Amino acid sequence: MEEKLLYKIFISGHVQGVGFRWGAVRRAKKMGITGFVKNLSDGRVYIEAEGTRKQLNDFVDWCMNGPGFVSSVTFDSFPPANFWDFRVEY
Repeated sequence: MEEKLLYKIFISGHVQGVGFRWGAVRRAKKMGITGFVKNLSDGRVYIEAEGTRKQLNDFVDWCMNGPGFVSSVTFDSFPPANFWDFRVEY
């Protein structure tokens, strides 16, 4: 079994108020990724996503083309946090 990783992802652009968080939830659940997504006060979306490197890289690719207008996606890799599901945090 491939080792799990945690990606902390920041998405910039016009990504709030366009369904980005709910799209991320649907996509993550479909891909078997756990974690959470939330809006930040500076207009960005923040995601902590946990899965295999391939799952996470595919998810980052989805984030680059997600709902709204995405201008940039940045992420760093961390040890897993052992999330149980994927949800929206407020």
